[in-house]
Amino acid sequence: MDVSKESSGSSHDDFISSSGMHDMEKQTKNVDGMADEVDDDSPFEMVRTAVSNKDSPELPCLTFRSWVLGIGFCAALSFVNQFYWFRENSIILGGFVVQLISFPLGYLMALLLPKRTFNTFGWSWSLNPGPFNIKEHVIVSIFAGASVGTAYGIDVVTIKRMWYKSGLGFGPSVLFILTSQIMGYSFAGFSRKFLVYPASMIWPASLISVTLFRTFHEVQSIGGGRFTRSQIFWICFIGSFAWYFIPGVIFPALGFLSILCFAAPGNIIANQLGDAFNGVGMLNFSLDWSYISSAYTQSPIAIPWVYACNVFVGFVIIMWVATPIGYYTNTWDTQLMPMYSASVYTTNGSVFDIHQVMTNNGMLDVEKYASYGPLRLTFAFAMTYGLGFAGLVNLISYIALNHGPSIMEQMRQARTLNEDVHMRLMRVYKEVPHWWYGVTFVITFALSIVTCEVYNLMPWYWVIVATVIPLVFTVPIGIIQAISNQQPGLNVITEFIIGYARAGDPIANVTFKVYGYITMAQALALVSDQKLGHYMKIPPRDLFIAQLVGTIIAAFVQLGVAFWLMDTVANICTPEGFPFTCIQANTFFSASVIWGLVGPERMFGTSSPYHPILYLFILGALLPVPFWLWKQKFPTSWIRHVHTPLLFIASGFMPPAPSHVYTNWFIGCFFFNYLWHKYRNAQWNRYAFALSAGLDSGLAISGIVTYFAFMN
Repeated sequence: MDVSKESSGSSHDDFISSSGMHDMEKQTKNVDGMADEVDDDSPFEMVRTAVSNKDSPELPCLTFRSWVLGIGFCAALSFVNQFYWFRENSIILGGFVVQLISFPLGYLMALLLPKRTFNTFGWSWSLNPGPFNIKEHVIVSIFAGASVGTAYGIDVVTIKRMWYKSGLGFGPSVLFILTSQIMGYSFAGFSRKFLVYPASMIWPASLISVTLFRTFHEVQSIGGGRFTRSQIFWICFIGSFAWYFIPGVIFPALGFLSILCFAAPGNIIANQLGDAFNGVGMLNFSLDWSYISSAYTQSPIAIPWVYACNVFVGFVIIMWVATPIGYYTNTWDTQLMPMYSASVYTTNGSVFDIHQVMTNNGMLDVEKYASYGPLRLTFAFAMTYGLGFAGLVNLISYIALNHGPSIMEQMRQARTLNEDVHMRLMRVYKEVPHWWYGVTFVITFALSIVTCEVYNLMPWYWVIVATVIPLVFTVPIGIIQAISNQQPGLNVITEFIIGYARAGDPIANVTFKVYGYITMAQALALVSDQKLGHYMKIPPRDLFIAQLVGTIIAAFVQLGVAFWLMDTVANICTPEGFPFTCIQANTFFSASVIWGLVGPERMFGTSSPYHPILYLFILGALLPVPFWLWKQKFPTSWIRHVHTPLLFIASGFMPPAPSHVYTNWFIGCFFFNYLWHKYRNAQWNRYAFALSAGLDSGLAISGIVTYFAFMN
């Protein structure tokens, strides 16, 4: 399992409020009886509250403005997010930043661009077709959505070059990235009938975006202050930009204010417990926003306070209780290694040198491995995998207990309910024909086989096997995500399959994981965008074009940034290259060694000391049961706020995340989402996301400026 990319369950911002989910479940029980009453709207209150039941088909969507803004934001976010992906303190600029900044820019373009009409090959178009409208705003966000996360295949490109010393080259890398990213389009298109069209497929995360878009474009009464959201954004942007020069350049120690290390600098235990990079980060505070709103935690403003408490409790149990106990009892001889690290080691505690156990063609040499000695992990890293198994099973168990009846009912309704108003309104627009998706699949599948065979990534028949996984799982897992807003990850399944089938082949292992797991994850991300377009009445063909173009642009920009940094930064992906230490890629490399080079049988088989962690899946399956039973008996007790999948969130990123990020993120949650939200609620509703976007954007631009000005 690659813990650098996926958590053990699902992302904390994927959870909707328990009250909202409870309301939805009550709605599904009575939806047939109320269908006639809400025939002109969605049968689900959540959707009726957020989504308009009217449309203006005459509004232009793919305009000159949306093309310019969409491509510009896609390229900019691709650059920024990939740049920070290589850094020790990585951050991610997300969709809220695009929604916020593109709004005033769109209006500015509507004021300044000429309104002249042009005719090109019989097609009439204008630079300025009128006021900047909500559909243009949505399509800009969908363009840029392809750049929010870095392409998973870049992990493979990076470790192949930096650790396995066999670079793939830019051209082959482009083919690899594009095929793995775009193949998901075909599965997304073929699953529309099941995941997008039915009213019962709600996709709650999309409702948040719908609400924000409508907040920008519709007159609403939201009190709380005399500043506009744009003004708050720019105030925070400037402040964050200026402040980062202090912890980023002048006084980096402000990023790691370790009380224990300051109090007892010569005490080994105090340093192990207080250090953020090689210890568990107790009482380690930060004045650097990049460690408060990091790529691992996201913004502290983006998660409800109750959910933040669940995540932090899980972090404390895993990092501040279990890890010190395991380390100081010397479980698995872990005291020979650092307390906290995502690296791999030998039995004497030295760093494992893969080149000592590999053949010339990049495979495991069994005799050399037997002579060199078995692979060893730190206690924290080994537990990450055990908790990953537990988290996946826990998520399935939790969904079955808490949302099982709702899922089954809505699956039934997907087959029996008449079209809701949104589906009827979408009939005005030309649908994307199935043959578009069919051609997309044929081209990307053929190029995937060619790429894997020609460039020795893995045999062609494993591409076929990898493709079967998203073919089978996209719809059932999509139904779970569309209703519960949680996506069980298949990365563990893909690693087990290829790990046993091709033990000793690390590159084949990670390549199979990309095509087997990420294709499905990409498909569901695209389906989520399609549901957003469905709610916002975006013409499906315009949506398809925006998604495809955004994905292609993001692939080229992200690869360009990756190659540029690997070519120009001295000692990149090593401690000497700080801050470009590539800690996420290092964790991905370690996963390739564990699951690919050494293989699951040697690492977790019955003869391995790590075999017992496999049984943590039993804990994961049973953990939700007592909380569910208690909620059935006492539905209003505080236990209703316990969401067991959130307890495993932190373990999915620990390591490689600096161990103090969750502490500082939680403090931020307390101030922003408890104190501010509770005592200045109207102000919070008006300014919270603008403040978050401003702080994140200012930090991102300042980090790039400081790199070119002081570190390049």
